[in-house]
Amino acid sequence: MESPFYVTTPIYYVNDEPHLGHAYTTILADVLARYARLRGQETFFLTGTDEHGQKVQQAAEERGISPQAHADATVVRFQNAWEHLHVAYDDFIRTTQPRHIHVVEAILEDMWHRGEIYLGEYEGWYCVPDERFWTEKDLVEGNCPDCGRPVERIVEHNYFFRMSRYQNWLIAYITEHPDFIQPEVRRNEVLGFLRQPLGDLCISRPASRLSWGIPLPFDPDYVTYVWFDALINYVTAAGYRSDPVRFERLWPHTLHLIGKDILTTHAVYWPTMLYAAGLPMPKTIFAHGWWVMRGAKMSKSRGNVVKPLDLAEVYGVDAFRYFLMRDMVLGRDADFDEARLLQRYQSDLADDLGNLLHRLVNMTGRYCEGRIPTPAEFGVEEVALSRRCQPLAAETLRRVEALAVNEALGGVMDVVREINGYLERTAPWKEAKAGRMERVATILYTAIEALRLTSVLLHPVLPERMAELWQRLGWRAPDPLRDGLAWGVIEPGTAVLSGPPLFPKDMEA
Repeated sequence: MESPFYVTTPIYYVNDEPHLGHAYTTILADVLARYARLRGQETFFLTGTDEHGQKVQQAAEERGISPQAHADATVVRFQNAWEHLHVAYDDFIRTTQPRHIHVVEAILEDMWHRGEIYLGEYEGWYCVPDERFWTEKDLVEGNCPDCGRPVERIVEHNYFFRMSRYQNWLIAYITEHPDFIQPEVRRNEVLGFLRQPLGDLCISRPASRLSWGIPLPFDPDYVTYVWFDALINYVTAAGYRSDPVRFERLWPHTLHLIGKDILTTHAVYWPTMLYAAGLPMPKTIFAHGWWVMRGAKMSKSRGNVVKPLDLAEVYGVDAFRYFLMRDMVLGRDADFDEARLLQRYQSDLADDLGNLLHRLVNMTGRYCEGRIPTPAEFGVEEVALSRRCQPLAAETLRRVEALAVNEALGGVMDVVREINGYLERTAPWKEAKAGRMERVATILYTAIEALRLTSVLLHPVLPERMAELWQRLGWRAPDPLRDGLAWGVIEPGTAVLSGPPLFPKDMEA
């Protein structure tokens, strides 16, 4: 039996506005989940929001409302964005939900009683926007190494997790499990980080300074550090302490998708926390690259932040999803260029895919009374195209499973272009003019069936447009995603439906 597939995004800070980085990770997770379902796997896709911390508390105070009311009002920006971008998650977790708070409290209580947590004095540099402490050597020109903003010197008592005792264990685990941190460049980055002494992790904030957080169950004068709280969401949603059977089934097959900027928290803090809590490791932590603009990371200060909903409004949601999946090699940075998006739209989607559907529906209407014809004997061209299509599903799913989504899409679109080439070589309009209607029927059936098969493999990326394509071809299988990967599925006699272009070409960058 196929193993389950559990995929997670980071939980996004509730004060943020969804940007291109958020959209990319979340759409990627959605696409991987849809392909996993296509493989027949039990699939669970989690996203959500991180709602505790100083910035939420400050924003709520400025608005004159409670932090919870502020979080309730702002979380909808993410929920609405994901709905608009056709993201079909199975669970949306919020760190203010009681189910999550109970798990955080239970883990803290257990680790405290087993001596994994202690009270000590902390002195260091603190970045308020990132809610993160840094040592002197971490600072870049005296500023936060992540966001570049000024830091504050803080001295206070806090609780610490004995992370340092697990440094050697973590090095050994990463070395023995090469798939644990991917891609390899990030794995090497973590191992390089671990060549230096690993300190203990400050996991609390005094409630007198920060009240908006989960109180430590063993000392209510302190609240839980936002990263210790946030990371636990992954086990909460998988059923830890609420559904042990489900947790044991899902957790060993977890894929954490993250941006490379939060690699240390996920590849150092998180594994040591899990190990200290007596929990197994996730299968893979995959840190993808950034979308950059002219080589520079997007940021508000540079004024080059791309708003995903604005692009989706111009080009259509599915076209935007396709561009993100097709133009980033997973694990590397990718340069965002709207002209490139327009080129992908016009070439791949409008010309190759949309025009193919338009031609086939029109010729079926003209030569076959609007119904998919019954094919006669296959010739050399038909045999060649069917043989090209039959292994395509396995090839595509194998590439996706290896996290080479851009290659998988490239392979499917190559076949779409081959279908167009097949039509040009066989020229059904010439066969019809010569009165060879059996030959016309064979050509059109073969091309339609090849298009239908490729559309199933494109559906995880283009769910709305491919569902529309199925309607145009009159294909109403009981479960298109389960029943559609074989050759010869579409039924002769089915009526096709004309309509506007799937991807209109009146676009301007």
